[in-house]
Amino acid sequence: MTTSLHRWLHRYAVLTAAVALLPIGMGALVTTLDAGMAFMDWPTSDGQNMFLYPWLRDFHANRDKFVEHGHRLAGSLIGLMSIGLAVLARKCEPRSWMRNLAVGILVAVIAQGLLGGFRVIVDARVAALVHGSFASLIFATITVFALATGSKWESNSQAPQSANAISSGLKFLAIATPLTIFAQSLLGGLVRHLGLALHEHLAGAILATVLTVAAIVASWRSGHSWLRSAAVGLSIVLLVQLVLGAGAWVTRFGFPPSGYVAVQQAPEQILFRTAHAVAAMFVLMMSVQLAARVLRLSWLSGARFQRADSMHGQAGTLETCPTFGGAVR
Repeated sequence: MTTSLHRWLHRYAVLTAAVALLPIGMGALVTTLDAGMAFMDWPTSDGQNMFLYPWLRDFHANRDKFVEHGHRLAGSLIGLMSIGLAVLARKCEPRSWMRNLAVGILVAVIAQGLLGGFRVIVDARVAALVHGSFASLIFATITVFALATGSKWESNSQAPQSANAISSGLKFLAIATPLTIFAQSLLGGLVRHLGLALHEHLAGAILATVLTVAAIVASWRSGHSWLRSAAVGLSIVLLVQLVLGAGAWVTRFGFPPSGYVAVQQAPEQILFRTAHAVAAMFVLMMSVQLAARVLRLSWLSGARFQRADSMHGQAGTLETCPTFGGAVR
């Protein structure tokens, strides 16, 4: 694969990740407004073809239908982008696991669309919870694909610092952190969709924050600039998420010490709750990005060690084998 094709595939992957934020943002707004059943049918919208439905007419006439149909259209768009990603990867990407990953992303996006339709057909809030959680995994996977097509993925294999050992503690934190954050997002989904597990969600937030901070510190102390940049990004989104979480709590339950009384479906409540849900996906995404970088560097250091050990073994064989009058070749 030429450098030019590699660069364009990377750019397309980044664009796909950006486009994925459209259905994610619209979906979070649908949940906040409780507009998931604005239409009783799927894949049609009020009996009309989804792509021919007069969507903009609902901007003033029906807020719920405008948001829900916008979510459907955004989902169709990421579906088209995922098809393009799979096609480009097949044509331009020499690594088989990356081609398979692109196909996996496409299959996941299709399944996500079908799951969203199933949620409408059976009117199941549990399906909506799974639908929202699955979206965060797809988004994180697309960003990992973009990372693996970037120049730093390969350039780190040539950097001397990549040979530095990745500690087992860092690897544990890198893997445990996104798993804990995802579990925490599931608890958040229970709060948003079913009105359950509020206190469990708060406890999960504490645990996820502690693990995330530990992973950030360990990544910074590793000395790898590639990990440090991810740690900075994770720090930023974590801080934003904590602020949005506090805002979501106050705008939903009020804040008696200041005399603030929460008003259901007030603009500030819609804003904070929706932004909090979207930011959670960014926190998960950045933690997955950090994990991918840690595992990549760990693999590189292991591969370098194996090569060095192999070369040392070959040298030892040459030194100990009898030559019988000639050099061993």
